[in-house]
Amino acid sequence: MVVKANSQTFTILAQDPAVRNARGELLFARVSVPRESLGLGPTGYRLKVVDFDASRNQLYHAHAYQQDAASGCMIDPFDPPGEALLGNPAFHCQHVYAVVMRTLARFEMALGRRVGWGFDGHQLHVVPHAFVEANAFYSRADRALMFGYFKGLDGQHVFTCLSHDIVAHEATHAILDGLRGGFMNASGPDQAAFHEGFADVVALLSVFSLREIIEFALTNGGRIELTVQGDRRLLNGDQLSPQNLAESLLFGIGEEFGQQLEGLRANALRRSVMLPPSTDYLSGEQFAEAHNRGEIFAAAMLRSMLALWVARLGELGNFGDNLYNLREVVAEGAKAADQLLTIAIRALDYCPPLDLEFGDYLAALLTVDAQVAPDDSRYDYRLIIRTTFEAFGIVPPAARTDSDGCWHGFADNGQVQYRNSHFDSMLRDDEEVFRFLWENRAVLGIDERAYTQVVSVRPSIRLGTDGLLLRESVCEYIMKANIFGAELKSVCNISPRPAWIKTTDALTVYGAGTLIFDQYGRIKYHVQRPLNDGQWQLRRLSYLAGLDNGELDLRNPLAQLHRQRAWQVGPLREEQA
Repeated sequence: MVVKANSQTFTILAQDPAVRNARGELLFARVSVPRESLGLGPTGYRLKVVDFDASRNQLYHAHAYQQDAASGCMIDPFDPPGEALLGNPAFHCQHVYAVVMRTLARFEMALGRRVGWGFDGHQLHVVPHAFVEANAFYSRADRALMFGYFKGLDGQHVFTCLSHDIVAHEATHAILDGLRGGFMNASGPDQAAFHEGFADVVALLSVFSLREIIEFALTNGGRIELTVQGDRRLLNGDQLSPQNLAESLLFGIGEEFGQQLEGLRANALRRSVMLPPSTDYLSGEQFAEAHNRGEIFAAAMLRSMLALWVARLGELGNFGDNLYNLREVVAEGAKAADQLLTIAIRALDYCPPLDLEFGDYLAALLTVDAQVAPDDSRYDYRLIIRTTFEAFGIVPPAARTDSDGCWHGFADNGQVQYRNSHFDSMLRDDEEVFRFLWENRAVLGIDERAYTQVVSVRPSIRLGTDGLLLRESVCEYIMKANIFGAELKSVCNISPRPAWIKTTDALTVYGAGTLIFDQYGRIKYHVQRPLNDGQWQLRRLSYLAGLDNGELDLRNPLAQLHRQRAWQVGPLREEQA
C-alpha cells in the first residue's frame, strides 16, 4: 500500500474472522491512519482505547507502542500478522483504534476540516470488550463506543470489535452525532432510520475501498479459477453484472460471522443490497422500525455504488472471450466505493440540522456533488444515483429543488443586509452569525417568538475537478418554541387543530436551517425547516404522538435500538426463511 505523508500504518482484519481464503487463511490489511504518538491503550489525540470488561470486572494489559526513530511512525507490533492475533486482546485494541481513526480521517478528508465529537471533550473512549452481550453501540452520555462479545453457535467466542463493518458502523454514529447532533432527537420516521442506514453505508463503502476485500470477493477467496495471460489475471465478464456483483461480493462476505451473531447487524449490509427496488417500502408497516427503514436507504446507496461500478467498467477494454483484467476491475470498484463515500459524507453539510427525511438527504447529495463536479457527463453519477433512489420511492422535495433534484439556490441576496456584518468573523464566529440572522430575520424566516440558537459555524475546503479550491462556510441554527395547543395555528400554521391536541396541551415545536456561505460571505443556499411549515409540523407531531415514550431510553437510544434489533427477525430474513 502507498503510505501517505503524515500517516502511519497498522494491521487490521480486512473484514471479520469468517473471511478466509481457499487455504483457510485470515484476510488481513494494512491501513493508513493519521500519524501521532500513541500512549497506552492505544491512546491518541482523538481516541482512548480502554480495555475494561465490565462483565468480568477485568482490565486487560495495554500494549506500549514504540516509535521508529527514522520515520517517526509508531511500530506495528502485529506485522506480520497471523492466526494467533484472534485471541490477543492487544490486537483487538489496535483493530478498533485503526478502524475508527481511518473512518474519522475519511470524514475529515471529504469535508475539508476537523470533525468534533457530539459531546464536550476531545477523546472518544473505545471499549473493545465492554460486556458479554451480542451488541455494540455508541453512547453520547458515556462518550464511548462499546463492543460486546459472546459465545457463538459453534461454542467459540465472537468479538464484535473484530468486525470491520461493525466498528466502522458504530464509529459513524459517533461522527454523525458530532456533525448533526439534532439527528439523535426523536423526529419523523426517516431520521433514526437515516442514522442506521448511513452508518451501514459508510461501513460497507469503507470496507470495499480496500482492494484486498474486492479481490477476495470477486475470486471467492481464490476459489474461482482465473485465466492467466502473461502477468495478467483475467476474470469472466459474466460476473460483473450488478446482480452478480451483489450476490458474490456484497451478500457473501461475512455471512458465517453474521450467522454466529444470529441477529446483530453484522450481516445486515449484505441483506440491504439484496432488497429489490420498490416504491412501496416507505409506506409499509414492516419498514416502520428504524433498522428496517434504514435498509431502504442503504439499499438505494449500495445499488447506486454497484451501478456506478458497472458504468466505470464499461470503459475498460477486455482481452477476448469477455475476459477482464482483475486488477483493473478491482481498481474501478475501489474508486466507485471511495468516490460515493466522499459524496455521501459531503452531503451532510447540505442537510437541515433537524427532522431529516430521505428526500432531503438525496437533494443534499445531488447539490453538493454538482458544486464540486459540475460536469458529470462521463459516468452520469448524479443521474444514476437519482434514478436508483427513485426506484425505492425516495425523491427530492419537489417544491424546494430544481429539475435536477438540487436545492434551489438562495434568491434573496438583494434583500439581505450585509453591511453591518464582519465578513471574516461571520465565517467562523457563531455570535457574528446570530447577529446576521437577527438583522435579516424577516427575509430568512426567523420567527421572533422562538428561541433561536446558532449551533455550529464550520469552514469547508474542497478540491474541485478544475483543481481549484472551493471554500464555503456551513452554519446551522435551530428555533425552539414552547407553546400551547391553542397556538398551533398562529405559530405553526396548523389549521384546523387536530382533535387529539387540546388547547391547553403544552408542546415544544422546532424549526431549523442550514446556511451555506460562499467564499465572499454571501448566502449560496438556505436549507430550511420553517417553524410555520404546517404540513411538516403536523406530520412530526402525529408521528411522535404514536411513539411509546415510556420505552425510550433517552440516555443511550442507539444502545436500545441495537439491543432490540439483535434478536429481531427483519423483513428480509422472514422472506428467506
